[in-house]
Amino acid sequence: MPELPDVVVYIEALEARIPSQTLEGLRIASPFVLRSVDPPPSALVGKKVRSIRRLGKQIVLVFDEEHFLVIHLMIAGRLQWREPHARLAGKIGLAAFEFASGTLILTEAGSKKRASLHVVRGEQALAAFDRRALEVLECSLDDFDSVLRRENHTLKRSLTDPRLFSGIGNAFSDEILHHAKLSPLKQTSRLSTQEVRQLWESTRAVLSEWTGRLRSQTGEDFPSKVTAFRPEMAVHGRYGKPCPRCGAPVQRIVYAENECNYCAPCQTEGRLLADRAMSRLLKEDWPRSLEEMEKHFEERRG
Repeated sequence: MPELPDVVVYIEALEARIPSQTLEGLRIASPFVLRSVDPPPSALVGKKVRSIRRLGKQIVLVFDEEHFLVIHLMIAGRLQWREPHARLAGKIGLAAFEFASGTLILTEAGSKKRASLHVVRGEQALAAFDRRALEVLECSLDDFDSVLRRENHTLKRSLTDPRLFSGIGNAFSDEILHHAKLSPLKQTSRLSTQEVRQLWESTRAVLSEWTGRLRSQTGEDFPSKVTAFRPEMAVHGRYGKPCPRCGAPVQRIVYAENECNYCAPCQTEGRLLADRAMSRLLKEDWPRSLEEMEKHFEERRG
């Protein structure tokens, strides 16, 4: 799912292309992508884009007369910028928005169609899409501390909760926790004052660094390689590969449709966190450290 750094770079690319431009036409290829009825999407045609906003991981195009187009990319949704009147790309093309300078296309790969478009009118209607989560790049340490401790959850869950923190998902929460040297399963109620500061600093550092990195990689082009898995990442999507800090193999916890990646020596004092799939298979033989895991698999191979 595109997270804060990806969404910021998308918005900057759109700001270079469509502000003050009139929406000349639109095409919606999938009936499932449009999740609103009134006003109809045709109400946007003939109106100018006045600005572009970010609400968490959502992109909002602000049109004349307080009309708003809310784009939520979810997991597999992506934006493309093409020539005027460009064709929609096969089954993955969901919608196209025509401007004099080009066509903004919404695509979504995969069978589960989760990306969405909402057309709303008025700031009050738009407010329904605002979770009022904390903007971590703009907040003080005290505000971060207050939101983090508002509910007692694991750090992984708290960082990715869109009601608490804005724009952080599965990928960058892994990177933030690795940078902070904190376990993804540590409870927020058990954090020391120093650990909260450490997490606040790491959150700001990782998101700022990656926003700058993606901005540099994109340059004046439109973002075309938006992915949650990047080779430069420290742990996310790097299960079994060496941690760039200590060289130990990156571990994972599998849950639902996601996995959490972490480094045991750097984040959990060498302890292996219970992976549902493997712990069910091994039961009481589940290793508690990297050494036990290596010994276990050596015995199985023997």
